Amino acid sequence: MDVSKILAELKSEREQIEAAIVSLERLARGRGPRRGRPPAWMSELVEKPRRGRPPGSKNKTHVAAGVPGTQAVAS
Repeated sequence: MDVSKILAELKSEREQIEAAIVSLERLARGRGPRRGRPPAWMSELVEKPRRGRPPGSKNKTHVAAGVPGTQAVAS
């Protein structure tokens, strides 16, 4: 068991962990609002919103005899 070798390995791991922490802190801070379109890999992760009317919301034609209140009033 070589203590100096273990210490050297631990110090190198500590430096790597500190570098990872710094990069994650930078990501968490952000850089303000983004400009432009997101990269292709990011847009693949996000579900694309559907355009147009939702299904089942088309204008329905009512039959005059079947729907109350649509009958002609005699004058």
